[in-house]
Amino acid sequence: MKQLVLLIAIIISFTNCKQENKKSENNETLKADVQTFLDNYTKTFTKLYYDSALAEWDANTKIVIGDTLNAYNIQKANEALAKFTGSTEVIEKTKAFLENKSNLDLKQVRQLNTILYSAANNPETVSDLVSERIAAENAQNEALFGFDFKVNESSVSTGDIDKVLRESNNEKERLENWEASKEVGKGLKDGLENLRNLRNETVGALGYDDYFTYQVSNYGMERQEMLDDMNKMVKEVWPLYRELHTWARYELAKKYNAKVPDFIPAHWLPNRWGQDWSSLVSVEGLDIDAALKDKEPEWIVKEGENFYKSLGFEALPTSFYEKSSLYPLPNDANYKKNNHASAWHMDLENDLRSLMSVEPTAEYYITVHHELGHIYYYQAYTNPEVPPLLREGANRGYHEAIGYVFGLAASQKPFLVGRGLIDENAQVDETQNLLKEALKYITFLPFGAGVMTEFENSLYAENLPKEEFNKKWWELAKKYQGMIPPTERGEEFCDAASKTHINNDAAQYYDYAVSYILLFQFHDHIAKNILKQDPHATNYFGSKEVGTFLRGILETGANNDWRALLKESVGSEMSAKPMLDYFEPLMVYLKEQNKGRTYTLPDTL
Repeated sequence: MKQLVLLIAIIISFTNCKQENKKSENNETLKADVQTFLDNYTKTFTKLYYDSALAEWDANTKIVIGDTLNAYNIQKANEALAKFTGSTEVIEKTKAFLENKSNLDLKQVRQLNTILYSAANNPETVSDLVSERIAAENAQNEALFGFDFKVNESSVSTGDIDKVLRESNNEKERLENWEASKEVGKGLKDGLENLRNLRNETVGALGYDDYFTYQVSNYGMERQEMLDDMNKMVKEVWPLYRELHTWARYELAKKYNAKVPDFIPAHWLPNRWGQDWSSLVSVEGLDIDAALKDKEPEWIVKEGENFYKSLGFEALPTSFYEKSSLYPLPNDANYKKNNHASAWHMDLENDLRSLMSVEPTAEYYITVHHELGHIYYYQAYTNPEVPPLLREGANRGYHEAIGYVFGLAASQKPFLVGRGLIDENAQVDETQNLLKEALKYITFLPFGAGVMTEFENSLYAENLPKEEFNKKWWELAKKYQGMIPPTERGEEFCDAASKTHINNDAAQYYDYAVSYILLFQFHDHIAKNILKQDPHATNYFGSKEVGTFLRGILETGANNDWRALLKESVGSEMSAKPMLDYFEPLMVYLKEQNKGRTYTLPDTL
């Protein structure tokens, strides 16, 4: 009897073993099938992606009024990419593989999820809609970037307008330039409504409620979750923003010899959208503009590269300088270019480019360091451990955060002294310097996390009627920024559309708000735990340890969980605390300055 029991046990064990071996063999076969699919997909995708990037590059760097070749090339390249990424075969295979994701490698699952996310923007089942959307996006971009801005019937660039808003004390001149900057929106309003409808219908084919929800899903979040996070950010900085708003109302009224307004007229602020007020303050002893005025634009770009190299990053490839469009066009150029600074990973390999119009100013000095942050992020995750499909930031906000980290680091006194841009003995008013930084970083959040995020949520998720675009925009600007238009802005205008991102980087502006929070988390960690320096006075230059820390964030690309990566990097989840700690000394100063003044923003939102 014992022998029979033993024999049965052996048979059962042998059978189980065979079943386990068979299961293991099946899993390995599945993984091999998935890898073959991924390899084939990647080969075709990267070629089509490069074709699309080349067409987009040409359209952004050489804009000729009346020329239709760029539009044709973009349409052709983007339709080919869309047809492939959104093909029914790709979608069905990807979904089938993901049904067995527990048996796949995590890297494979991440790539499959990326493929399905891309497919949702271009599903073959609504191919006519996709083609229509691509054509509409091209037309919107041409209308935006080819627009002839005019002041008093004379053509001006957006750079000219920005300079007036930063520097002019003539309120009439400011108003003329501010109004000129919004004229472009009139011709974009119908296109924006059309794009909203096309984008919503396109992603709806794969089950997304709307385009805003689709874009938020890239974070692994629900729409309401993102809205709640953005609202939380604004609430956390609101007490400091309220102080800055009160201070600015009184200081600007004094500057323009006017009655103190309850809400700030938009043309009083030094930015077309009121998102950056930093040029309201000049910091004695920290005049980067003066140090740069005799420098060549090429020097500024090389200086940025030298910073990254000092941390242990590699030199930029020669092709970067050969293929990028880094400087303003000559005055007699018979074409235009997009002047919005950007970084491009053309082929998801080593064709790295930047589009800028660098001039020897403090603003462009910071911009160069920021844009090169994107370029070095591309370079870092272009490695064999990160497949091309995962060569992007841990989330979209990470990419911007890295750029901002370097922009902040390059603007602090010890760094500038070390680079020979200011004198070591220069007396710097630290409170004014902190105020200037707050007028850049804190004032941005009510705009980015508030106005832009809420407007695009209303536009896409709530189907905001076209007849209410401008009304909604200014309602949000008043609520979050405490800013009002200087003149009547009826529905013949579409002031939201004067912002590039509303048109061609849609439903993603919260990326920048996320990046500002991450910026201070990264900077706080670097200053306190690596450099052992005051976060207000750091010098990253030459620190290989800082380079090692940053490379650890950059080199994995999107082959990670962004929340886990953040926890591993800085020891905490996403939090505004480091930002609030950084600006805490300013609250005392502002409360003293605002004694006896009337606050017009509510205590809390």
